Amino acid sequence: MSDSESSAMSDNTFRDPNPSQGQETLMPQLDTLIAHLVAAKRSLSSINHVWRANEIVTAARSALEESVVVSARIGFLRRGLNHQLRVLYNVRTEVQEVSRRGRSEFATVLKSLDVADARLRKTLDLLRETVVHASFRPEGEDSKSLHDFVEERGVEELHTALKRSIDRTNTAQAELESSNCAFDDELQSIKEALGNYRAATQLASSRTSASSSSPSSSNASLPSLASIPPMLHSLETHAQEMANLLESLVRHFDLCVTAVKHTEGGGAAARSITGDVPATVHVTGRVGPNIEEGINANLNAPLDPLSESEYQEMVNVLIKDAAEAEDVVMEIQDRIGEMETVLENVVTQRDVVRSVYNATTGVFKHLSALASTHLPGYIAQAHNFTRIWHEEYEHIQSGLADLSDLNTLYDGFLEAYDGLILEVARRRHVRHRVEKVLRDAKHKLHQLYEEDVNAREAFRIEQGDYLPSDIWPGISRAPMQIEFRRISGGNLKSVAVDAPDQEPAAVEPKEEARAVFSGEGGEDGEVIPELPKALIEEAVARFNVRMGHLP
Repeated sequence: MSDSESSAMSDNTFRDPNPSQGQETLMPQLDTLIAHLVAAKRSLSSINHVWRANEIVTAARSALEESVVVSARIGFLRRGLNHQLRVLYNVRTEVQEVSRRGRSEFATVLKSLDVADARLRKTLDLLRETVVHASFRPEGEDSKSLHDFVEERGVEELHTALKRSIDRTNTAQAELESSNCAFDDELQSIKEALGNYRAATQLASSRTSASSSSPSSSNASLPSLASIPPMLHSLETHAQEMANLLESLVRHFDLCVTAVKHTEGGGAAARSITGDVPATVHVTGRVGPNIEEGINANLNAPLDPLSESEYQEMVNVLIKDAAEAEDVVMEIQDRIGEMETVLENVVTQRDVVRSVYNATTGVFKHLSALASTHLPGYIAQAHNFTRIWHEEYEHIQSGLADLSDLNTLYDGFLEAYDGLILEVARRRHVRHRVEKVLRDAKHKLHQLYEEDVNAREAFRIEQGDYLPSDIWPGISRAPMQIEFRRISGGNLKSVAVDAPDQEPAAVEPKEEARAVFSGEGGEDGEVIPELPKALIEEAVARFNVRMGHLP
């Protein structure tokens, strides 16, 4: 309705109709007025839309307030969440690095142990394969290898100690791996929660992008609340306009009631039509004054007299307004429909913010549970492994040095045995040279003896008859004879031969080897083994290999 029409309705005054004049012309008009009154009464049902509009505005305002508060909480939580996730993954990286570094170092040490142990076992196998030549041992003794002369108890004890260190390290490493697997399971739960968080955030961004004309809104990680205040303002505008439209319908209803009551026979009809107007129908707030009071006051108000012209003007305004009332009702319905759509968008954005908030708090719940229950244990397990590994690393390094020393000792035994073979060969060679010297000396001494005997005999024959026998008692003696006698050399003062795994024994000094000339001979007691030539050549070849010489 126009403002002029509303003002015209507000300027209406009542008149006392004359039932004796114009009776026939007013009756048809009464039916029309009653029809308009019924339509006006029906249009007042739009008050429900106005009341719903008020509810929509209240709900939208509440949704906006909640969205703002929850969005602020999300922003705060996200900053804390990013920090907590960085710390958590840094801890996981450090724990994983402890495990990786421990595995690498342990594998390197085990490889060194395997090499050293294989080298020692190879040396022990060589000791087992090297049979001591029978000429070195007492006659009738069973065949022996070099391994029979070493004590392996030290090797077994060393292996036991190393195995204990390896087992303890393996156990600690297995516990750390189990702890890290549990840590990964916790992280997987957090990743799933983060997946829900990202899904909610992407959904929020997509909905925000779909409902916003801003090109940058599609890149936002959280729903923008910038569009909600204009929506709320639009809702308030619609609500105010609907209240204004309802007020015009109320004025039209009042005008219809007044017109009907000022028409002959219309009082009873007006009371009959308006009698069932709900007493509880009223609008508050932005809609305007209490309609119930306005309607009841108008129904019960006494009639003021109207002039014919005033009455006719009122009827004209009523008829004009009646033509527009349906449009007003339709406009109210259109506006309430648009408000419902806007409210749905507002509530949707609020729900999106809620879903993002719930997803964010879900991640925080996982983080809180992890930090308060299992995370300290995961960190402690890494420290425990580091402590055990440092302890056992020292033990294994010491055992590795002992393995190397044992291998050096046993390898030295093999080398010494080859040296013994070469020493025996050298001594036999020296003995052969000595025998040759002895043979040559005996031959020359025998020649000198024969020459001396012949010369003495010739001197006795030529000069003996002329010399008194007592002039020199030795003139008739035969020349001396020389005989070589072998004397035992005893033990050397500075060298003693002991078992490879024992300290050198003290050696008591013996008399030095000496040769004397006597008229009787004998052996010196030294027995030098007669070794096969092939055995000596093998020892020489091994010696050359050790010394880096060509065979």
